[in-house]
Amino acid sequence: MMALNSEFIGLHTEIVDSNNTSLIGLNGKIAFETQQTFTINTNHGQKTIPKQHTSWKFANDQVINGNLIAKRPEDRIKVKA
Repeated sequence: MMALNSEFIGLHTEIVDSNNTSLIGLNGKIAFETQQTFTINTNHGQKTIPKQHTSWKFANDQVINGNLIAKRPEDRIKVKA
């Protein structure tokens, strides 16, 4: 099981739910992360997607609510799981 304080860069992800329904099904490898966004490399180029109001599925089929990980990566990683 993936912890909320894991490193996400380099992982494959798919958007399984979002307030913006056009994002659902978008998938690719996470290339960059900020406090509020993931930038993912898709088959159609790089896309920057807000973490909040979006559910992300990772390779192990675990789904994480983006609201829970909307923190600066360096702050999120310091938190004990």
